[in-house]
Amino acid sequence: MVDAEANRVAIVTGGAGGMGVATAAILGREQTVVLADVRAERLESAVAGLTERGITVVPVTCDVTDVAAVERLFETAAGLGELGAVVHTAGVSPSMGDAAFVLRVNALGTLLVGETFHRVAGAGAAIVNVASMAAHMLPPEAVPAQHFPVALQDSAAFLAELEAVCGVVPEEARSGYAYAVGKSFVRWYTASQAERFNSRGQRIVSVSPGSIDTEMGRLEAEAGAGAMVADFAVPRWGTAEEMAELLAFCVSAKAGYLTGTDILSDGGVIASMHERARVAAEG
Repeated sequence: MVDAEANRVAIVTGGAGGMGVATAAILGREQTVVLADVRAERLESAVAGLTERGITVVPVTCDVTDVAAVERLFETAAGLGELGAVVHTAGVSPSMGDAAFVLRVNALGTLLVGETFHRVAGAGAAIVNVASMAAHMLPPEAVPAQHFPVALQDSAAFLAELEAVCGVVPEEARSGYAYAVGKSFVRWYTASQAERFNSRGQRIVSVSPGSIDTEMGRLEAEAGAGAMVADFAVPRWGTAEEMAELLAFCVSAKAGYLTGTDILSDGGVIASMHERARVAAEG
């Protein structure tokens, strides 16, 4: 099913997750996919399933917070053909660890993957980062954006500053706040670096999913996500396949004018929240 003429390669991080596998299935119709995940056993299962569907997949076990591992990931892709796309879905939810862990995976992981992409990818390549609806919920004054530029000079100092910010939040809310902050960084990085990426003919986009029916998404159901889904504009969970179509579009040639922006795909939750707040304030 791979278009031999193009000899293009796409990287999908978080490749063993629901959105990662669904996106790989779409991208793999026309190119080789390097499927990366830190969970080796889950990665093996994902590759087997995709291979059965006729998708050419090359697995790479990769921790996106490890500089050397990210370098090896991109080297593997370069050895297979021309890197055309990166879909960065790797991330963790608040239920999966403490604030430091959540920040490291979601913020530092995005930085390392993005910076490596910028350095090695050629003109016409595109990267899409997965942010989150949670980043749209924080009021501007709660986003420590003044610390975000530090990431480009000193990643360790950047993480230390964000951990300190999260450290003043009550412990029971700390991981959730770290998640929203980390995903806010994803949005900031995508927007702030668009011009720099464009200097090399590259595009960078982010997508903010709402509550998606994946294993990780369901972890947050008991933490309030389920109630939001039931109560707002589109009263259902989004599907991994719906998100995959959007992610694949963002890195395709059809989206050649799309860069430096975030696409909110949340079933209207944020829109409903803002409108209800407006009506309540007027009442």
